[in-house]
Amino acid sequence: MERAFLKDFFDSKVDLYNNPDFIADDPISIPHNFSKKEDIEISALLSATIAWGQRKTIIKNCFSMMELMDNSPYDFVLNHTQGDLERFNNFKHRTFNGGDLKCFISQIRRIYRDNGGLEKVFSEGIIEKSKDCSGAIENFRNVFLEGVSDKENRTLKHVSSPANGSASKRLIMFLRWMVRDDKMGVDFGIWKSIDTAYLSCPLDVHSGNVARKIGLIKRNQNDWKAVKELDVELRKLDPKDPAKYDFALFGLGVFENF
Repeated sequence: MERAFLKDFFDSKVDLYNNPDFIADDPISIPHNFSKKEDIEISALLSATIAWGQRKTIIKNCFSMMELMDNSPYDFVLNHTQGDLERFNNFKHRTFNGGDLKCFISQIRRIYRDNGGLEKVFSEGIIEKSKDCSGAIENFRNVFLEGVSDKENRTLKHVSSPANGSASKRLIMFLRWMVRDDKMGVDFGIWKSIDTAYLSCPLDVHSGNVARKIGLIKRNQNDWKAVKELDVELRKLDPKDPAKYDFALFGLGVFENF
């Protein structure tokens, strides 16, 4: 497919699917229930973390997490007692269980208290020469790891690592939500310290299949090498905002069975 035609085609799909009408059926609907910056970013991180499986189940369990935090995630994260964490004992989303959620809440509290918050941790990891978000994700993971006990080590499989080859789809998606600011009402754009040029496109089975059919990816695995391969092609279409094409790839895969 010629690049000029592909860009016009993809841009038209971005215009179609980058639309608030699609929010209700997407995990991004959870942080859209909040207005405070910290509530948005905490609920977004937790929602993105469990964003795999059936979308209805994801959203149901995301709402459950927020209810367990009294629908005030920032206040709960900062001020919870050890006893308050017992309410999460029976929480479960696929392989993410109550123990994992307790670990996340404890580590997020430490990040706000000791490291200046989520935005600061992610933005400090940006490596200019890399032209991607791998450094931001790795820095978050390294900070998250601090103080994690041996008992909590199982939780680390829910914090992906590009350095270990992971496509890191959920953290890339979270960054898209926080950083992109196109005034369309879907992504929040509340993080001003990271440029959209560093964002990658979340790569999952849907976006990966579409990208391969169009010829944007040759690699068979949905791993970090495939993310980088897709990065190269999407940056040719829009070097300043390549992640916007997530709307096109995902929409074509999920809604159009492309």
